[in-house]
Amino acid sequence: MKSVLILTTTFAIGALAQDFTTGQAARMVIGQRTFTDQRPGASDELVGGVSGVAYAANTLFVADANRVGAIPQNHRVLIYKNLSGTLPQPTDELFFDRPCPVCTGRADVVLGQPDFAKTEFKLKQDGLRTPTAVASDGRILAVADTDNNRILIWNSIPSVNGQPADVVLGQPNFTSAAIPPGNVPNNKSMRGPQGVWIQNGKLYVADTQNHRVLIYNSIPTSNGAAADVVLGQPDFNTFVEPDLTQQKVDAKATNMLNPVSVTSDGVHLFVTDLGHNRVLVWNSIPTRNQTPADLALGQPDVTSAIPNNSEKLCEATGKDADGKDTFPKRCLATLDFPRFALSDGRRLFIADGGNDRVLIYGTIPAQSGAPANYVIGQLGGGINQASDSTDSMRTPMSMAWDGTNLYVTDSFNRRVMVYSVAMPKIPYSGVRNAASREIFAVGGITFAGTIKENDEITIKIGGDGGKEYKYKLVKDDTFGKVIAALIKAINAGDGDPKVLAIANPVLNGIVLTSRAGGSDGNAVEYAVTTSDGATITVTTSGATLSGGQDAAKIAPGALVTILGDDLAPRTESAPEDRKTLPTTLADTQVYFDGIRAPLLMVSPTMINAQIPFEVRDRTSVNAYVRAQFPDGVRVTTPIAVTIVLENPGIFADPGPDPRPAVAYHGSPYAIGTVSVDGSVKAGDAGTITIEDREYSYTVKAEDTLATIRDAFVDLINASADEKVTASAATSFTRIRLRAKVAGPDGNGIKIGAKSPDGAQLVLTAFNVELCCANQGRITEENPAIPGETIIVYATGLGLPEPRVETTGERYEGPSTEPQEFVSSLAGGKTANVIGASLAQGGVGLYEVILELNSDIPTNPFTQLTIAQNIYVSNIVTFPVVNPKDTGTPP
Repeated sequence: MKSVLILTTTFAIGALAQDFTTGQAARMVIGQRTFTDQRPGASDELVGGVSGVAYAANTLFVADANRVGAIPQNHRVLIYKNLSGTLPQPTDELFFDRPCPVCTGRADVVLGQPDFAKTEFKLKQDGLRTPTAVASDGRILAVADTDNNRILIWNSIPSVNGQPADVVLGQPNFTSAAIPPGNVPNNKSMRGPQGVWIQNGKLYVADTQNHRVLIYNSIPTSNGAAADVVLGQPDFNTFVEPDLTQQKVDAKATNMLNPVSVTSDGVHLFVTDLGHNRVLVWNSIPTRNQTPADLALGQPDVTSAIPNNSEKLCEATGKDADGKDTFPKRCLATLDFPRFALSDGRRLFIADGGNDRVLIYGTIPAQSGAPANYVIGQLGGGINQASDSTDSMRTPMSMAWDGTNLYVTDSFNRRVMVYSVAMPKIPYSGVRNAASREIFAVGGITFAGTIKENDEITIKIGGDGGKEYKYKLVKDDTFGKVIAALIKAINAGDGDPKVLAIANPVLNGIVLTSRAGGSDGNAVEYAVTTSDGATITVTTSGATLSGGQDAAKIAPGALVTILGDDLAPRTESAPEDRKTLPTTLADTQVYFDGIRAPLLMVSPTMINAQIPFEVRDRTSVNAYVRAQFPDGVRVTTPIAVTIVLENPGIFADPGPDPRPAVAYHGSPYAIGTVSVDGSVKAGDAGTITIEDREYSYTVKAEDTLATIRDAFVDLINASADEKVTASAATSFTRIRLRAKVAGPDGNGIKIGAKSPDGAQLVLTAFNVELCCANQGRITEENPAIPGETIIVYATGLGLPEPRVETTGERYEGPSTEPQEFVSSLAGGKTANVIGASLAQGGVGLYEVILELNSDIPTNPFTQLTIAQNIYVSNIVTFPVVNPKDTGTPP
C-alpha cells in the first residue's frame, strides 16, 4: 500500500461553558433501535406516536398516544424505573453491546394495557383512550385520558402492568365519558383534556376543548371532585362553542383557545395556548378565576394570535420591489401551534410543534414577544427542515427535565429524544470526509485568439449585483500577462467574496474556485465579455461554478476528520504497525451512536477516525468526543452526521481546491485493457490478438461474461505467451494484459480484440498497444500520459464485496469492489475504472485504479473526479503530458 497522509489543520470555535447549543443533536433516544428506525409497533422497548412525558423520583413516564394523527396509537402509558441506573450518563464510557448503545430504555410497567404488546383502547378503571399527558411528583401519578374526557390518578406509582387507577376526575365514575348537555361545562366536567401537572400539592389540568385551565388546590382523593379555580373563562359554567370553525374568540390576557399544556416551576404558571399560537405566563400562581396572564410568548402582546407573527417579532431581512420590509417566515421569537412549556427553575423550554423545534430561553422572559436564546431541532431560528435526523424532530409534543437531561417526545418519529448540556466544541458539519473535507465548486475561463492593444476584457462574478473585473490590453501583452493581471484583480485585498482565482498557464486559462464549500458554490454565476472588435476570445466552462458537494455526508467505513477545539488533552497517533486501530488515544474517545470509533490520530483541534460499518442501517447518527483532561472527563455537545451508502473523497495535498491528487503511476510494467461486454449467446466467438498471436474462445450456454473473461485469461496464460500475461480486473468484466518485461521495453506491444459481425459478445481493446510503464508519484517532472494506468486513494466508497465489516482493522485479503458502481472523469474524458479495492494494509482506504483516455490532452492541472450514484468526489488535479501535443515520442 502506498503511504497516504491524512492532512492536518486547525479549527477554533472558542471555549464555552456547558449549555444547550442551537442545532445540537440528541445524546440518546428512547423507544427505537436506532435514531432513524421509526419502526411502528408496541413493546417494552418500542413506542408509537408518543406525546406526554414526565420525570419524577428517578422515573420516566411516557404517554404512548397523541392527538395530532401520528401513528400508531398505542393507548398506554409506559413507566421506566431506576432511570439513572439504566440510561448512560453524559460522561460514561460506553461499550458496544447493541447496534446503538445510546438507543436505550426498556419500560418496566405499562398502564392502560395488560401487557406491552396490546394496544386496545378502553373505558374502564384500568383502560385508556388516547392518553396525551402525564404528571407526577414522585408519589402519585396523573394521566390525561383525553378521549375518555377525564384525568386518572394513581395514589402511588404503579408497579404492575394494567394497574387500575384510584381516582377519576372529569367524570363521576370510571365507566363514564360524558360531556354535560348543551356544551355547558361545570367545575367537575372535562372535555378532551391534554395537559396535567402536579406542583406543591396542587393539580393543574389543561381542559383543552373547554378552553380553560382548572386548578385543584389539593390533590383530589374522590371521583368527580370539583376544581377550585378556572383560568381562561370567567367562571366554570361559561358556554363553549364546540365547533372551532365557529369560534369568535379574540386573544386576550384572560382567555384561551385550546390550551394543551399547563406547567409550573413553583413560582410561575405556563399555559400553552395552542389556538392563539402563544405561551401565557403568570408571574405568580393564580388564586382567582380568570386571572389575566402577565405576558405572552410567541406574540408581541397578549391580544395577538398570529402563527409565526414575524412582522411583529422578527428583524427585517430586506426590502421588496415596493420598498417595504420583508421578514423571515419564523425567528426565535415566533410560535406556530406550540405544544408544551417547561421550566427547570432557570430556563424555559417551549415545544414549538408547528415549527418542529424546541425553543430554549436562558432565563424566564419578563416581557411579551421575547426571543429565545437557543433552538434545538433546527439549525437556526429561521429554519424548518424537519426530519428523522439526530438533530431534528417532527412535531415535538412534550418535555421533561431530570436535572441533567431534557426529554422531548418526537411524535411523528416515534421516539423520545434525550438532550444534555455539554461543551459545544465541534461545529455543525464538523465531521467531514477525511479526503475531501470540503467539495468546492469550480469553473474555468479560457483565453484564445490574438492580442491587440486596447482590447478590453470584463469578468463578472456573482450575477446581478456581482463584481466586475476589467483589464485593457497593452502593447507587448501576452496571454500569461493578461491572465496574471485578471487574477491579481480578482484576488486583491481580501479577494472576491465568492471565488478564488488561480492560473492554468498551459491552457491559457483561469480556474475559479468557490470560497463557499459544498453545493452552495454551484450557485455562483460568472460571465466574461470583450470589447467590440476585440480579437482576443474568452470563454467560460459554464454559466455557474459546478461540482460542489456535501462532504459532511459520510459513508459507513469512511475515514473522517473531526474539527473542533479542546477535543483532546494532547496529540497522539496510532502505531503504524498495529493491525487493529485503538479506540482510545491520548485518553480520548469518539462515539458515533454510542459506538466507539477506531482512531488514527487525535489532537486538541482535530481527530482522524473511521466511521463504524455498523451504522450502515441508518441515515443519521450522533457524534461526540469524550476525553479525560486533568480536571476530569469532558464530553462535547453531540452533533448530527448524515449517513449515506457512499460519498467518495480523493486524497490530495494541502492547499486551495482543486488540490494536487495523491496519485501514482500504475505499474512499472506496460499495461493494456480488453473489456468483455454485450450478452451471452452460445456459439458466439471472440478473439484477442497480441501482435501476431490470436486467442479465440467460443461461448458456451452456461457462460457468463465473467467466465468468458476468465477463459480468455486462462488461454493467454496457458499458452505462455512470450511477451504478455493476463489477469482479471477487479471491476467490471475486463482483462488486464501486462508485459512480462518491466520498464519501457514493454511499451508498444500491439494488442487488439474482435467479435464476428452479428455476435452478441462484444470485445473492446481500450488500447492499441501496451503502454506507459512507470512508477512512483505523478509529478510535473514525472507526469502521466494518455492511456496510462494510474492509482489514486480514496475513502467513503461504502461497503465492499466480498463483504468486509471489520471496523478498525488493517485490510489484508483478496481484492474487493464497492457495492455501488464507480465511474471517473479525468480531463473531461471518461477514465476506465479498472479496480476500486480496499487497500492492502489500510483502514477505510480504497485503492482506485484508473486507465486514462488515450486522447487526454496536455494539462498540468488535469481535473479528476470519481463518482458513485449521485455523489461526486472532490476535484483533484494531476499533470498530464500528451506526446502528440509536444511532439515527443511516448
